Amino acid sequence: MMFDVTLLGYIAAFCTTCSFVPQVLHILKTGNTDSISLAMYSIFVSGVFLWLVYGVVVQDPPIIVANAITLVLASIILVLKIRATIKRRMTPEVSEV
Repeated sequence: MMFDVTLLGYIAAFCTTCSFVPQVLHILKTGNTDSISLAMYSIFVSGVFLWLVYGVVVQDPPIIVANAITLVLASIILVLKIRATIKRRMTPEVSEV
C-alpha cells in the first residue's frame, strides 16, 4: 500500500490552518490586538491570497482548501487589527495632570 501524498497535504493544511483559530478566538474574546504586527499580517494575508491563486491555477486541492480557510482566518485578524489601530489613532490621549 502506497501512502497518498495528497493526504499528507491535507494533514499539513489542517495543522497550519487550525493554528490560526486560537488567535482569532483570543482576539474576539479580548479585543486586544496590541501584540500583533499590522505590517506582518498585511504581508501574510497578501501571501496567503497569492498561494490560493497559485493553488487554483495548478489545481491543487490541499493548497486551495488550506489557503482559502487561512485567508479567512488571517483576514479576520487583520481587519480587527486595522479597526483597533484606527480607533486608537482617532481617540485623543488623556494626559495626566
